[in-house]
Amino acid sequence: MNESSVEEADATGARYDARAAQERWAAFWEADQTFTPLDDGSKERRYVLDMFPYPSGDLHMGHAEAFAMGDVWARFLKLRGYDVMHPIGWDSFGLPAENAAIKRNAHPAEWTYANIDTQANSFKRYGLSLDWSRRLHTSDPEYYRWTQWLFLRFRERGLAYRKASWVNWCPKDQTVLANEQVINGECERCGSPVTKRELTQWFFKVTEYADRLLDDMEQLEAGWPERVLTMQRNWIGRSEGAYIDFALPGSDEPITVFTTRPDTLYGASFLVIAPDGKLAPKIVTDDHRAEFEAYLEKTKSETEIERQSTDREKTGVYLGVDAINPVSGAKIPVFVADYVLAEYGTGAVMGSAAHDQRDLDFARKYGLPILVVIDSGQEDPNVSGIATKADGPYVNSPVLEGISDTETGVATMIKVLQEKGAGRGATTYRLRDWLLSRQRFWGAPIPIIHCEACGEVPVPDDQLPVELPYLTGTDLNPKGTSPLAAATDWVNVDCPTCGGPATRDTDTMDTFVDSSWYFFRYCSPGFEGGPFDPEDVRRWMPVAQYVGGVEHAILHLLYMRFFTKALYDMGLVDFTEPMRRLLNQGQVINQGKSMSKSLGNGVDLGEQIENFGVDAVRLTMIFAGPPEEDIDWADLSPSGSVKFLQRAYRLAADVTSEPGVDPAGGDATLRSTAHRTLADITQCIETQRFNVAVARIMELVNATRKVIDTGAGPADPAVREACEFVAIALSLVSPYVAEEMWEQLGKPPSIANAGWPTVDESLLTIESVTCVIQVKGKVRGRLEVSPTIGEDELRELALAEESVQRALDGREIAKIIIRAPKLVSIVPA
Repeated sequence: MNESSVEEADATGARYDARAAQERWAAFWEADQTFTPLDDGSKERRYVLDMFPYPSGDLHMGHAEAFAMGDVWARFLKLRGYDVMHPIGWDSFGLPAENAAIKRNAHPAEWTYANIDTQANSFKRYGLSLDWSRRLHTSDPEYYRWTQWLFLRFRERGLAYRKASWVNWCPKDQTVLANEQVINGECERCGSPVTKRELTQWFFKVTEYADRLLDDMEQLEAGWPERVLTMQRNWIGRSEGAYIDFALPGSDEPITVFTTRPDTLYGASFLVIAPDGKLAPKIVTDDHRAEFEAYLEKTKSETEIERQSTDREKTGVYLGVDAINPVSGAKIPVFVADYVLAEYGTGAVMGSAAHDQRDLDFARKYGLPILVVIDSGQEDPNVSGIATKADGPYVNSPVLEGISDTETGVATMIKVLQEKGAGRGATTYRLRDWLLSRQRFWGAPIPIIHCEACGEVPVPDDQLPVELPYLTGTDLNPKGTSPLAAATDWVNVDCPTCGGPATRDTDTMDTFVDSSWYFFRYCSPGFEGGPFDPEDVRRWMPVAQYVGGVEHAILHLLYMRFFTKALYDMGLVDFTEPMRRLLNQGQVINQGKSMSKSLGNGVDLGEQIENFGVDAVRLTMIFAGPPEEDIDWADLSPSGSVKFLQRAYRLAADVTSEPGVDPAGGDATLRSTAHRTLADITQCIETQRFNVAVARIMELVNATRKVIDTGAGPADPAVREACEFVAIALSLVSPYVAEEMWEQLGKPPSIANAGWPTVDESLLTIESVTCVIQVKGKVRGRLEVSPTIGEDELRELALAEESVQRALDGREIAKIIIRAPKLVSIVPA
């Protein structure tokens, strides 16, 4: 904030005591239950939701920004007359708590709930309009009972299943990770390089909803940031193409590949399959097995990111077998290469080297044929080393002779393959099923019992929740398997089906399962008949406004959309998208870098609040820039915000007219300014330009102060009206000072119930504007003119001005520049 944009409060005037106001109004809101919704049908409902926090410690600067943004929305909607639900809770399972417990030789709940209490007190101090009656914690048994219940309902529908699979493994945290939790080849929690392991794990079948997750984005285009939708579309990665079967002599099972360019099949001169898939060990010949196994061991130590890097040298091993190209009949060699992943597609790709750079690089390294099948007019890849991807006539492709466009070529080749029984058109996805098993203690136990006689047996609903046993300290140390496995009294149970000896599943669920449905639970706090009451959800949802960081564009937002669609199919909700609007706030940085202890550039939120007050910190955050942009705290000035707030407070203290006085007889110019400003603020909030709204509030404070000091003074009813506008608008951002102003103005508490003022449309029309007249660049006169005045009339009026005639002193005019209605610039000859 630029300190020059605000003035110091008059040292002799009324002053705002931030500390006293915070203590007083926080207590009032809690006792009055100001922000507990009525939920009685008397008002239209709106649900405002912040992505709920993880209790890793006290609130930080990121919390300060994100929750201030959400609070602007909640307060604005309440003032607009809606019944607003703005709940709070904690995403309280997870690795940080477990690691802290190991370090402290304690139970994770001790660290977790102590931090929750600290954060709760800080949230209350921060002046947020939260409904505390709906508070929840995902680590409470009464919450994770329903997480387990939902898991079992998903399993009944075939959406939860268990299989052996190569998984991402964090060697430090000793647990598996979903693909989305691997960032640049590292664990998103601890930063350790991720490796691969083959384990039997639980999955949610997200892929069953791939098309709906894509197609339903049409519902979100008006309310979600385009970059988030793009990220989800790319992650789902729908591709149209074909499966092609390459016969393998001596085997009844072909090698099947998926390709988006089946039209280049005549150019396929080799196949590459994943070294860690199931096929390679089956088909490798004895002569090549030792080399293959050595290559497989090397691959296991590589991350998925490394394997897919485009600028990495391609490596591979020939398996000693050749497949048959189904259209050319040519024998083509079969390799393994680490750039092919077992979990993507079929785990096999065809190498059409002339038209794919990755395949071309591989072919050049191993001396494989490079067959041009599209005449793109570009240099031959055999010479240039650059694959050609442009369209053009097909060559060396008998069944495509005479075709020159890709769409027709692809369709024709698919038809040929289908007629041959060697392939079919298909759609594939980059999206993979959600791996939800975790080999750690502090999470919701998976409610399955394993019985040798009965197999996987669900825990009966009346035995939920399956509560965690009491483990502390070294009992929680990562062992490569879940710490729960060692809790034999907990693990060993009777089978619910046959009564024989059985064991509990010892994995816990990924914490993203908890956060995929918490917003439904807020609608029905304490409901005992299910995870939520469908009628409660119908009243409040979908969420009107969701606020949180873009870093959750895939990890969280995709999963919650999947959950909602599954619940819709179960008949529990009547909508398929849970959040109508999404606001992503930027990051709070310092000195151009993310805040961190290692960099020594952290900013303590509590210290900032102690020094400047909650209102000033919130105001500084919101005024700093558009919500989605990063904020560099080093460039900001909370002290400037303090000065502005004192100036705004003094306006209310100076007003002497009585509440309810008719403003119509007040200063006409101030009334017009106030109503135009209010209209601008309203539009700015609705379009999420909160920083611009703050700028407009500042302008109205200055305009009102000017009238107090130079006009009819504190008794002018227009001053009261403008001051009330300031207080109400300021309550969105700096609620404590706004409550103090409202009281000074003789109004009953709370300002949150005041209602948003009505704009008088008749005052929005500007009756006149000031036109500046320059002669040779110097101001020589001013005219009050109609905002719709034409250039000819403005020219005549300007030239008729006596002061302009004196400045010209009879000289001829070389040029007149007119910018109606605000400027006339005269250049003498």
